[in-house]
Amino acid sequence: MALGAMVYKAQLSISNLDRGWYGQPVLTIARHPSETEKRLMLRVLAWCVRAGEHLEFGRGLSSEGEPALWETDDTGAIIEWVELGAPDVRTVRKAAGKSEHVLVLAYDEARTKPWWESVKGELSKIDKLTVIFIPDPEADALAAMAARSMKFAVTIQDSVIWINSDTADVQINPEYLKRETQRWT
Repeated sequence: MALGAMVYKAQLSISNLDRGWYGQPVLTIARHPSETEKRLMLRVLAWCVRAGEHLEFGRGLSSEGEPALWETDDTGAIIEWVELGAPDVRTVRKAAGKSEHVLVLAYDEARTKPWWESVKGELSKIDKLTVIFIPDPEADALAAMAARSMKFAVTIQDSVIWINSDTADVQINPEYLKRETQRWT
């Protein structure tokens, strides 16, 4: 018998001073049986960083060719394509061809460093790409905050992300491996 997705709820209060975006979205997130809580929480983090009216989670790990998150405009055109982990160059190129902006949120230092060294030459040619690495201790602290029902206050200022709950506080200092200069300056 196949296991089904586990549903998580997150009530967020987001103050993104870098982008001037403020909101109190309530997210319903399906966690695939093979997805770790760390990856789930990094999807929530990516949602907070790129929060927008039309930002949605993809269908998950079982849907190949679909991003972890994406934002569309009113016409259905893809504005933002968000990948997690260490995608191959072909996947990133495909995302860049279909969207206005691409964000890769990389994690797991043991995997990210060799991946980045092997792809940075090719990925540096994609102008609309941003690659952000989340250090292991911060990703682990974020994963420890996972619960089926979550409530977070998220503040983003000067690229630093603070996530607060009733039981824990996490500060995330993302490392930009590559920035889309027109968008992130």
